[in-house]
Amino acid sequence: MKQQTNSSNAAPSSQQVSMLFMMMSVLFCVFLITANVLETKQIAFGPVNITGGLLVFPVSYIINDCVCEVWGYGRARQLIWLGFAMNLVFVVFGAIADAVPGAPYWNNEAGFHAVFGLAPRIAAASFLAFLVGSFINAYVMSRMKVCSNGHHFSLRAIASTVFGETADSLVFFPLALSGVVPLSEMPSLIISQIVLKTLYEIVVLPVTIRVVAFTKRREGVDVYDQDIKYGVFKF
Repeated sequence: MKQQTNSSNAAPSSQQVSMLFMMMSVLFCVFLITANVLETKQIAFGPVNITGGLLVFPVSYIINDCVCEVWGYGRARQLIWLGFAMNLVFVVFGAIADAVPGAPYWNNEAGFHAVFGLAPRIAAASFLAFLVGSFINAYVMSRMKVCSNGHHFSLRAIASTVFGETADSLVFFPLALSGVVPLSEMPSLIISQIVLKTLYEIVVLPVTIRVVAFTKRREGVDVYDQDIKYGVFKF
């Protein structure tokens, strides 16, 4: 029997995590780091040019939706900060390895630098955009669930993605690419990213719905965020 709970009343189990939550956390971090690596590849998607990271980055928002829907905003907040920390570890150690001189016989310095030599400006923009977009995504998902009394999951998943991805793109592209991409091209670049990532969400929505339904049955929990504090820095 699925148990509907308020997040404010779920404190006794707040220090416990299930196997499914742990698996989603691992996948969340893996997809974030994978997106970082794939960002270095430029892909022609019909008339639109995208980065390889677009192939996997939206999955992080889908996992965010699943966690927020099942376990509530508090768990989603933990997940976002965990992903941020693991991504930071990856970028820092990649930068260190990139800065260390290569062996005399090694001749792939340029290729390695292209993947791991992330410019500080782009790295900072990426981290800030991820935090802003992910927290907005989780907040919208949480509030819409309470307001709709748990109905219309598909609408909530799509709407939260639109808000989250819009915030992500509005933060990342101006900070990372101002002065590199012409100002006249910036709006189309931002809009194309939002549209493509939202379409991604819509295409995989049937899978997301089944994963959420399975997780709720398996966990026996369905958290509603009543009287929760939405502060970003509350752990």
